[in-house]
Amino acid sequence: VQLQASGGGAVQAGGSLKLSCAASGFPFDDYGMGWFRQAPGREREFVAAITWSGGSTYYEESVKGRFTISRDNAKNTVYLQMNSLKPEDTAVYYCAANTDNSDYTLPQRYNYWGRGTLVTVSS
Repeated sequence: VQLQASGGGAVQAGGSLKLSCAASGFPFDDYGMGWFRQAPGREREFVAAITWSGGSTYYEESVKGRFTISRDNAKNTVYLQMNSLKPEDTAVYYCAANTDNSDYTLPQRYNYWGRGTLVTVSS
């Protein structure tokens, strides 16, 4: 199983980034997918999730209206479009697969995790 996140980088406040996560080694289109983030000195937190079909999405309150999660099951890839970035969005972003297809905000429902990609937003 591999989840390879990419697209992180340094950006100024108000800017945009699009993260990608390429999956392999498991039936990608059977599972919900999520993005989490972890800032220095803080616990990993839920950012966004999408069901296996893409029919439903979920967002952490502080990113609603700014971030958009999507997936392309033909490419085994999940995306996170991040707009209007703020310094408090600075973190390592991880993608993960929810093999339970439930409780999308809970990290313990995700069995497969990628290594993460760093997003740094300067003011």
